[in-house]
Amino acid sequence: MNTLVFDIETVPDLDGGRRIYELEGLDDRDTANALFNIRRQETGSEFLRLHLHRVVAISVVLRSNSGLRVWSLGDESSDEKEIIERFYDGIERFSPQLVSWNGAGFDLPVLHYRALLHGVQAGRYWETGDEDRAFRFDNYLNRFHQRHLDLMDVLALYNNRAFAPLDQIATLLGFPGKMGMSGAQVFDEFQAGNLRGIREYCETDVLNTWLVFLRFQLLRGQLDPAGYEQELDRLREYLRDEDQEHFRAFLAAWEEQGRG
Repeated sequence: MNTLVFDIETVPDLDGGRRIYELEGLDDRDTANALFNIRRQETGSEFLRLHLHRVVAISVVLRSNSGLRVWSLGDESSDEKEIIERFYDGIERFSPQLVSWNGAGFDLPVLHYRALLHGVQAGRYWETGDEDRAFRFDNYLNRFHQRHLDLMDVLALYNNRAFAPLDQIATLLGFPGKMGMSGAQVFDEFQAGNLRGIREYCETDVLNTWLVFLRFQLLRGQLDPAGYEQELDRLREYLRDEDQEHFRAFLAAWEEQGRG
């Protein structure tokens, strides 16, 4: 089975927020501040409800029989609907195993709501056995199935008191961790027009997830030590061959962590 590791980056859905809370007439910054204030009054946190997260980047690592590839879906001119369509189209065509960090708690529910908003079809993703009996026993929606593997959830034994941030786990294991920016900075970078930087940041996050997944595969015996090292070498070679600045920086940080 092909493996698709994924991560999303989001910004506040300002248009949706204006409709829900009747904020017409406010500019983007004031609308965002109003949404953050409303949420802070509700919960003490500015983290918006998931349906008010607008997807601006989806980055993936695809490991297939033909090799390894890392990229962000669409391009910098792609709108939210196109990016989400590309994600679900890949599932429709290839039925990969999905791998994420907190995908069940954040990424996938956000994608559900946003696909609902845009009318994106995703029949294969929502299959639970009516059309394909194999999906009755292993589908993308069941928390305890492997067709979507949420590493954070599984490693915590489905106990939210044991959840850990990807950045800390990646750093603990000798991988680069967060690079370039953090999720809290994405909206400011988006407002400044730095979509390229957001996409590159998302790609480094998904690389960390891929590396943690490889270690998990070693942990559960799906890779032996030689196979694990082979996969690490494959990624190092890919990052060197692609010769992109953020990949070079990721590789350098990885090597530095290894020396440490």
